[in-house]
Amino acid sequence: MQHGQSFHPPPPAPPPAPAAAPSTEPLHAVPSTLLIPLAARAKGDTLFPHLACHDAEAQRQLAVLDADVGSYLADRPTVLNILWRTRHLRAAGEDFFARHPLAWGVNLGCGLSHYFQWLDQGRNTWLDADLPEVMALRRALAPPTSPRLRQAMLDLRNPQWWQALHLPRRALGQPLFMLCEGVLMYLQPAQVRQVLREFATHAPAGSRLFIDTLAQCAVGQAGLHASVGRTGAQFHWGIRHVRELTDCHPRLQLLQTHSVAECYGWAGLAMEALWRPWFSAPLYGLAELGVE
Repeated sequence: MQHGQSFHPPPPAPPPAPAAAPSTEPLHAVPSTLLIPLAARAKGDTLFPHLACHDAEAQRQLAVLDADVGSYLADRPTVLNILWRTRHLRAAGEDFFARHPLAWGVNLGCGLSHYFQWLDQGRNTWLDADLPEVMALRRALAPPTSPRLRQAMLDLRNPQWWQALHLPRRALGQPLFMLCEGVLMYLQPAQVRQVLREFATHAPAGSRLFIDTLAQCAVGQAGLHASVGRTGAQFHWGIRHVRELTDCHPRLQLLQTHSVAECYGWAGLAMEALWRPWFSAPLYGLAELGVE
């Protein structure tokens, strides 16, 4: 500095802008449906306390996303259906891992669900798999916190989707617990059959696959659904008879089915009884498939 010149310190650097919250905007129609179960699990306990799932991860993720899910919560039948489905899958997983404590669980088309918060038995391993854009959002919201919690990128429309899971030999040396919820109804019928064939072909004996099903009359009617209709997604697959779930491969067995009518009391069961002479499949239900 020359004599006689005054020193003016440089202005302080502006503080860094806060990181933007992860956004669901890049998601296409079908992946965007992941907000529906996220809202139900995060906020639905107060609406249906008898089916409360106490999903701490959904509550945390929804707070980070800061998304407006009021319209999904207003669709109370769907919230009820999701909580009912969650309780069934959680109970099935707890029973399975009690019998197979070192087994792997695989969530096909996981969205933002976090079953490992309930099903971590200390020795089992869990793999969440979905489309690349969904997994990118998932990593931004909830990076894996355990070496037994893994992730994979997966497109169930690919006929060889099983290879994308990269399951190690130790995972295939015992039965697998697999679930695929809120996914298959958006695929074409031929794609669904291929999903079931891949499971039947590659899964070890004793493995279980839990899927949710729609009746065939719902195909093409997603626009009438109070929540799904907002996303632009469409229902392409449904069934008339439960035997359709196993006729694509001789190893497949239908072990159990459940109808959502059971959580609507006598009125739901009465409607189901009127339905059954024409359809053996529920309007909306869960199916447990096995390979033996």
